[in-house]
Amino acid sequence: MAQHKEIDPARIPRHVAIVMDGNGRWAECRHQPRLFGHRAGVESVQEVVTVAADLGIQVLTLYAFSSENWKRPQAEVGGLMSLLKTFLVRELDRMLQNNVRLSCIGDLLRLPADVQETLEQSIKATAANNGLILNLALSYGGRAEITQAVQRIGRLCQAGELRPDDIDEEVIADHLYSAGLPDPDLLIRTGGEARLSNFLLWQSSYAEILFSKVMWPDFRREAFVDAILDFQRRERRFGKTGAQLRTG
Repeated sequence: MAQHKEIDPARIPRHVAIVMDGNGRWAECRHQPRLFGHRAGVESVQEVVTVAADLGIQVLTLYAFSSENWKRPQAEVGGLMSLLKTFLVRELDRMLQNNVRLSCIGDLLRLPADVQETLEQSIKATAANNGLILNLALSYGGRAEITQAVQRIGRLCQAGELRPDDIDEEVIADHLYSAGLPDPDLLIRTGGEARLSNFLLWQSSYAEILFSKVMWPDFRREAFVDAILDFQRRERRFGKTGAQLRTG
């Protein structure tokens, strides 16, 4: 961590989640098609993944494609799927070399068959890695995730395998896409917008949220390190007062 001496290694967030916003507007400002911005955004992904692994962050969740993004023009959706597949193929060796394990959350069955196949191959190939978990949110929507969890729990109750009175927060969390992963400590949204956009609605209840004006293609090492430093300057209270935390 020599290149990040200002960061306190004892206060690294376990899980950082990022809404990677601003690719299209970044490209439009340069009089380029939106896919030009998405391609530039891939370079930010590569750099942020490298820094996250170097810092010892356990999980990095990237909002790569939302359930609402299917409504975009067909040419843009097709281009994004092609970029995703290319990224997975090109980055596999780097993930293996850097001990990164790939994971995905979302309605993956909506993805094109060839993308599903490439995803499955990359997930299997990196399954033994025990470093950073790179968790891609693909065809993901927070409300749909919670709805499907409730449906699965309802079927368990209907089958007599679970009583309604036994349903608690842990049971719900165990039926979300993200089951087994820690909740985000820090949620970053780039691009200057200040909303969650249906991202990790359940999991982010106590996350520190940082809204950055930096467009995602420009969100590189320095911007990510600044976000971690901002996180470390905050006092996480979880409903308690500052005095309680200091004396407890």
